[in-house]
Amino acid sequence: MNLTVGYLYGDCMNIYGDTGNIICLTKRAQWRGIEVKVKNLSIGDKLKSKEVDVFFFGGGQDLAQNEVALDLQTTSKGKVIKAEVERGVPLLSICGGYQLLGYYYQPQNGPKLPGIELFPVFTQASSERMIGNIIINSQFGELVGFENHSGKTFLKKQATPLGKVVKGFGNNGEDKTEGCIYKNAIGCYMHGSLLPKNPALADWLIQRALEVKYQKPIELNYLNDSLEKQAHESVVSRFG
Repeated sequence: MNLTVGYLYGDCMNIYGDTGNIICLTKRAQWRGIEVKVKNLSIGDKLKSKEVDVFFFGGGQDLAQNEVALDLQTTSKGKVIKAEVERGVPLLSICGGYQLLGYYYQPQNGPKLPGIELFPVFTQASSERMIGNIIINSQFGELVGFENHSGKTFLKKQATPLGKVVKGFGNNGEDKTEGCIYKNAIGCYMHGSLLPKNPALADWLIQRALEVKYQKPIELNYLNDSLEKQAHESVVSRFG
């Protein structure tokens, strides 16, 4: 078996350790004998259907978000990403990537940046900096990460949050929600990197990617996650 990981705008949207999620997906697949190719997709690059098996989209500063938002709107990438998620292709997006996959991001200064409307959310810039360790309860169990954002994301009525905040701010620091999940796509504010400290989530993305690609149930081989669990429990015990 083999997987292609699509790294969206990794040259300009990769702050706070986000690239570690690519490393985690790659290694956890390779340790199981699955061949992995990482396909970098940046401004001006073309994307075709069935070219990528799982997407990752990290966070970035406002200047990078302006350029990426324009690329998503003026090329076919936004439409292809949305169509691929509709057919079940998994995706993980964090912070700026999450915001640009919603309906829009409104900076404090400058015009509104339209999103591709994958997630039923919208984001408003604020003067409040929401920073620190974050713990949430989710369908994947307890997830831990690190958030650093001033954008406040609000879920529309039909949206399903990724989880409920136990510690930290989450989407907006007000409603105790964090992230959004749609089909096999996840958006959230959990940097850190997220996946190395939450191996169950990493494996869910890999499993879903394989099942969609090969159109059959997939059972992943066991990995010894004792070190990963220690890192996870260390955060929970200190900040939970």
